[in-house]
Amino acid sequence: QVQLVESGGDLVQPGGSLRLSCVASGIVFSDVVMGWYRQAPGKQRELVAGITGRFSTNYADSVKGRFTISRDNAKNTVYLRLNSLKPEDTAIYYCYMNVLMTGAEYWGQGTQVTVSS
Repeated sequence: QVQLVESGGDLVQPGGSLRLSCVASGIVFSDVVMGWYRQAPGKQRELVAGITGRFSTNYADSVKGRFTISRDNAKNTVYLRLNSLKPEDTAIYYCYMNVLMTGAEYWGQGTQVTVSS
């Protein structure tokens, strides 16, 4: 059974930083595409960043230059470093996995990031 468990969400002041982590279990981690999505109140869930098994990355325009996605295949973990946080980054952040060979998709339970003074 595939499971994704996020951690690292917190309340932080504008301009601050956080690191989110997502640990995967039940799958060969190096064969999957990982990503982070977020959903703010009253808004649709949106892609924040993605990373392939070969470490190719992509970012939403709104976070380019501020957020960094990375992965450690030995630890079955994907990270999202959030720098220069803004109030509009406030959302629940979800870890996402896409198993390309099967098309299966999985989601974590979400971790709350709140940016406020």
